[in-house]
Amino acid sequence: MQANIAIGLLETASIAKGIEASDAMCKMASVKLVKTHIIARGKYVILISGPVGEVESSMRAGREIAGKTLIDEVIIRNVHAQVLSALEKRVAVEVLNAVGIIETKEAIATVRAADAAAKAAFVHILEVKTVVGGGKGYVSMTGEVGAVRSAMAAGVSSVPEGMLVSQVLIPQADSQLLATVGT
Repeated sequence: MQANIAIGLLETASIAKGIEASDAMCKMASVKLVKTHIIARGKYVILISGPVGEVESSMRAGREIAGKTLIDEVIIRNVHAQVLSALEKRVAVEVLNAVGIIETKEAIATVRAADAAAKAAFVHILEVKTVVGGGKGYVSMTGEVGAVRSAMAAGVSSVPEGMLVSQVLIPQADSQLLATVGT
């Protein structure tokens, strides 16, 4: 299910320029500043949401201010609702079936993978974690083995070259993982 909104993520190599870009992005268009993060190595990630045109205008303003400090950016139109629900928090499930995990080197690659996975197959996105030690991110999901395999393939294919750290499929997750994955 798509959320009928767009999200934009922008990552800078400078905290100061990231804060300045956040301000410009909010002033440029009617968007919601969902979250900002300071991540490893002094990088800054900005997440906005809103109507597609507003997000596009806002992102242009952010790119302009970020200038040479811009590391990565993405606009996801009609982002899947599960991605928004699982962003930086675990979504509770009663039972784990197969579990899939995609780990990336950067925050933005993680969100791309989560959206592609959620749109590709019937899975439950458990968590979209964009700030992990060292600047990494990961998305975890559960569902039937075939669905998780398909979702992971779509998620991995959306990750830019060189950004994938690891991908794991656990066909029959032990029930003890429920305490750490998806709670």
